[in-house]
This record gives sequence, structure tokens and C-alpha cells, in this order.
Amino acid sequence: MLKNILAPLSGLVLFGACQVNLAKTAVRQDGIKPVIVTQETGHDTDDPAIWINKADTLKSLIIGTDKNSEGGLYAFDLEGKIVNKVMGLKRPNNVDIAYGFKLNGQSVDIAVLTERETNSIRVFRLPDLTPLDNGGIPVFLGEKEQSLMGIALYTRRRDAAIFAIVGRKSGPADGYLWQYRLVDEGGVVKGRLVRKFGAYSGKKEIESIAVDNQLGYIYYSDETVGVRKYVADPSKWNNIELALFAKDGFASDHEGISIYPSTDTTGYILVSNQQNNSFMVYRREGENGHANEHKLIAEVPVSTLESDGSDVTAVPLGNKFSKGLFVAMSNGKVFHYYSWEDIAGKIEKK
Repeated sequence: MLKNILAPLSGLVLFGACQVNLAKTAVRQDGIKPVIVTQETGHDTDDPAIWINKADTLKSLIIGTDKNSEGGLYAFDLEGKIVNKVMGLKRPNNVDIAYGFKLNGQSVDIAVLTERETNSIRVFRLPDLTPLDNGGIPVFLGEKEQSLMGIALYTRRRDAAIFAIVGRKSGPADGYLWQYRLVDEGGVVKGRLVRKFGAYSGKKEIESIAVDNQLGYIYYSDETVGVRKYVADPSKWNNIELALFAKDGFASDHEGISIYPSTDTTGYILVSNQQNNSFMVYRREGENGHANEHKLIAEVPVSTLESDGSDVTAVPLGNKFSKGLFVAMSNGKVFHYYSWEDIAGKIEKK
């Protein structure tokens, strides 16, 4: 579920229906309360991504999937209202966002999601959600298992090339993830396979994938095992796993991964401890000068229930989110928006 990091740019509100949902659902008494709970989607929310409107940050959007055979892609404003949607997608799973894709000589921002039942990834322009893929980009061609799940987008700093890293329900012990370069072919977005990588325990599945664009790393959750870390740039690829961390303290599944940048090189990695309704926190820069040593520094309890996906930004988004916004999927067909200040408060107390 992050997701891509955009460097920082220079009161409680709940909808009536959402208040009822929270009241009906058992939540952690010690959990941080969301500032905003979105309007409900039609079926089952799964994964969010944050799109920053550089012209007016207060018009930024939360893009989220509704995971069903007749599901959709939704756009929510910062008050949690649905402002746009694409319906009829075939079990859309995870979604991520990239900025500045070159299409017909123009720079466009894109949302890219996995569509499980068509074995393809879908590409939509932001903020209007216009499709750019002529119906989809097939992936994992020739593989027995093609049931798509996770996706993250990596933008290479040296040339602004954009890559999609895609995961599936199950796969081989090595080469589980496939990486595609997104390219413009006559005004249509296509994908070119450039890499197969990544270890897999075989114990459950891999859904959540996240990319740190600034530091050039890919992270993904090997559920019930831990979080694995690899180099993101395929031109520097040697398929060596840099780290396997977050192995202890989880009730069961490792899910959504989000990366909060405090500076260009420091910050936090947050991993959903799904069955404990909390997020486990690790230092983005590592420990004691060791970039690939990530030790648990805090566990943040939230009101979100069994979160699959999440995303975070350090960009100030108005008075409610002056230090940034953290968004997480929750049971109840909704997404929860948290103030980063509330999250940070729990981290700093540890």
C-alpha cells in the first residue's frame, strides 16, 4: 500500500453514516482516533494512495480501491467526500501514484492499480481518472499464478523513468515480484518487463509493496514472516536481499507499508500489524549508521480495523493535517485519515 514519497512542499469531522459505523464496531480503547472517516464505498475498501495537488495542496485527493468483482477506484477529497470514481473494475486490489509521466509530450500524474480478475494493471490520469491504458496492461504472462495483488511505483531520480513493481497471490520462492517500466506508445501507457526478483517464504502471500523514491529501496510484506528490502533501480540490480525485518511482535499478518520522510534521508517506516489494529514503526534510515538494520521503535494503536493498506505524506494539508496525513483502509467500507502529529505523538512517547 505507499508508497511513493513526494518531498514536502514549501477539529474532528465525521460524516453521520461513518459515525454509526464506528459505533457498531469494536475498536481499541487506546487507539488514536481518525480526524476524518470517508464516505463508504460500495463493497470492500482495500488500499489508498495520496495524490498531492502541487498547484493547491488543499485540493489534494485520496485515491482508494474498492475490492470486488464489480469494484471501483474512488477519489476522496480531504474531508472524506467521494468526488469521483471509476466503476466496473474486476476486483481492483492495490493502487499507487506517480508524478510526471511523459505521455504525448505532456507531463501527467498517474494512478496505477492491479485488477486481479483480468490479470492486468490499470493506469488512470489524475485527477480526472481518465484511463490511459487501452483497457489494461497484462502482467505475469506465461505464469501459472497471475492473480494480481500488490503494486508500488518507483520513479528513478536520474532520468524520471517510472516502474511498476507487481505482486501476486502466490509464486516462486525467488523472482516473486516482477518489475515493469511504464512507457508511452502512441498515447497509450504500456509496460516492459525489466526484472524478476524477490524472495518468498511460501507461508501466505505478498500484498503490500512500498517504494522509497528518495533512497531507492523497495519494501514488501511477506505475510506472517516479515518485511523484505531490495534495491529499486533495475540497472543496479543484483537480487540481493538487503534486509528482512519486522519479524517479531505481529499478531499474524504483515500488511500495509508506508514511509514518512522527516528529511531527505530520515523518517519512519510504518507496517500494519493487521490483527492487532496497530502500526509497527521502524527508522527509515536504519540504526546506528547501518542503513539496512531496522529495529522496532514503537507500536502505534489506531481505531482502524484490520488495515490492509495505508499511505502517508509529510506535505502540510491544511489545519487538520499541518504536519502531514496518514490514511489507512479500515473494515466498514471506509478509509481513515489521521493527523501525523497524533501518530508522531505516540512514536515519541516510546
